[in-house]
Amino acid sequence: MLQKSQLIEKTDFYINGGWQAVPGRERIAVINPANEEPYAVISAGTADDIDRAVVAARAAFDTWSLTSRAERLAALERIAAIYAARMEEMAQAISREMGAPIRLARDAQAQVGLSHLNAFIDAFKAHEFETVPNERYPNQRVVHEPIGVCGLITPWNWPMNQISLKVLPAIAVGCTVVLKPSEIAPMSAMLFAEFVHEAGIPAGVFNLVNGEGTVVGEALSNHPDIDMMSFTGSTRAGIAVSRAAAATVKRVSLELGGKSPNIVFADSDLSAAIQRGVAQCFENSGQSCNSPTRMLIERHVYDEAIAYARAAAASISVGDPALDGDHIGPVVSALQYSKIQGLIEKGVEEGARLIAGGPGRPEGFDRGYFVRPTIFADVDSDMAIAREEIFGPVLALIPFDTEEEAIRIANDTPYGLSGYIQTGDPARAGRVARRIRAGMIQINGTSRAPGTPFGGYKQSGNGREGGKWGLEDFLEVKLVSG
Repeated sequence: MLQKSQLIEKTDFYINGGWQAVPGRERIAVINPANEEPYAVISAGTADDIDRAVVAARAAFDTWSLTSRAERLAALERIAAIYAARMEEMAQAISREMGAPIRLARDAQAQVGLSHLNAFIDAFKAHEFETVPNERYPNQRVVHEPIGVCGLITPWNWPMNQISLKVLPAIAVGCTVVLKPSEIAPMSAMLFAEFVHEAGIPAGVFNLVNGEGTVVGEALSNHPDIDMMSFTGSTRAGIAVSRAAAATVKRVSLELGGKSPNIVFADSDLSAAIQRGVAQCFENSGQSCNSPTRMLIERHVYDEAIAYARAAAASISVGDPALDGDHIGPVVSALQYSKIQGLIEKGVEEGARLIAGGPGRPEGFDRGYFVRPTIFADVDSDMAIAREEIFGPVLALIPFDTEEEAIRIANDTPYGLSGYIQTGDPARAGRVARRIRAGMIQINGTSRAPGTPFGGYKQSGNGREGGKWGLEDFLEVKLVSG
């Protein structure tokens, strides 16, 4: 284990344009999930730290909100250039803090932050901040204005994805921000703050305070000088943010959990559909809110599909995230590992048929938060593994007989983030897509393009992130007559 002197110390907060020491604060260890050892330490912020950051952001808003589009566009482009130049640093930070295999960290985890940034630059260039909605009334103008000071809370599972989706559109439209990244995986956020500083963003526009959600997250959410909260994380925590924000009637944008259905019809390319569905479920060790964790399979190809799923699971290896390869890594923490193990055991207890994986670590691992890629067949929609967001490499297979039944099962969830459809019939694909109560539908493996809206229905949240929708989230609408 690293000695105290060997720990990477990132104990300052970024407030009002510089790194500020916060002596006397409690420390939080950052754990490498591959070996369960601490490798860094951050400070646990307090309500006072949030207050200082909000004061800085409020003071900066008066000038930043009045800067020209050209000035803010240039700021985004400077951040993008720095991000691209330091991409490998970002990939290494993400891999170490949350266990993403280094290839995934480079090709997806780090890269997606820059992809979103470039998409926001395109959307920002095209956005009309002032329009005349009806030519018959040329003296009626609708103006989009920055909402103000924004509190941003981001998760550990796709750290730069979410930081980019919140920080960049907010500052692009003229808002100022206070970011609270996950205390579990904060190192990528600290590196991003370096990018912002190097880009010369004015003091107070971007601020970062680390700490526990119950302390600094609460202080952000109920702060009277925060105009908007944008939160990504669990539905339970999202409800807490909404309650805290309600007292000051601030806008709240939430991107929460999911239990996404993947409907596989018999007329699809069955082998490809199953293999793709298993890989998508297990990507990032199953730690994606839009992961297709419920695979609904038409009954008369169900047994064949099970065989394909078992083979697909067998082809997925688990390995050290520091090593190159297409393996999956550990889950992020001891708490997540324990939760996942409990739900796997619950699936066995409730009578689901285990066809791959199961409880415990994979063979060859005696430490680290590694989980066996696990598939259950014969799952009923009332089982815990069909209803709860497991957030690990665990897939539930559920048979159905008719299109109508598939739609009913797909929608039998409190969540509504994503849906996936596999079929050779384009008319069916369109018909079913419109009936699934979810914010995003992907058909036959088609991916989501950068700059498209990300978000869900029901307890998966509200608002949309990405592209022009992400910009609009941080804007107020004002009518000017005259």
